[in-house]
Amino acid sequence: MSRHLSTCRVEPWGLRLECPTPEDPFSDSEVTWLMPALGLRLTHHRPRSRHARSGPSVLSAVRVQRDGRAWRTTDLLLGLAVPGGTTARIVHCEEFAAAVAGRVLGPLDADQALRTVHRTLEEVSLHRHDLGSWLTHRGIYDVWPSL
Repeated sequence: MSRHLSTCRVEPWGLRLECPTPEDPFSDSEVTWLMPALGLRLTHHRPRSRHARSGPSVLSAVRVQRDGRAWRTTDLLLGLAVPGGTTARIVHCEEFAAAVAGRVLGPLDADQALRTVHRTLEEVSLHRHDLGSWLTHRGIYDVWPSL
């Protein structure tokens, strides 16, 4: 897939991306942070209307490979939805299970996804499901989602 980016910046913690989503009737843009050291992709969709309710941020288990200027991600098909103010929950379980059963996702990647998501759920829970607090704990002092 190819998209035009409005922001693409390398940060000490990873890569910050933002792209418009003109095909989405509810979302104006998608903000994504790739955090290779954590094995995570953090995504948030900015609503089109200032009055619309914002959806949850999603932390997805990924494998990130960086080769010079190129960043490649492999989605490990398991993640956490963190709505803010309420409990985070594991998402995409059905897709993950189907990929493992169909051997689309190998045992090492499946194990990495499970470990990453459960570790992150535990850490986010210790920070009362507040992504800003969890990110600060991880040494990332940028505001999420960025304005």
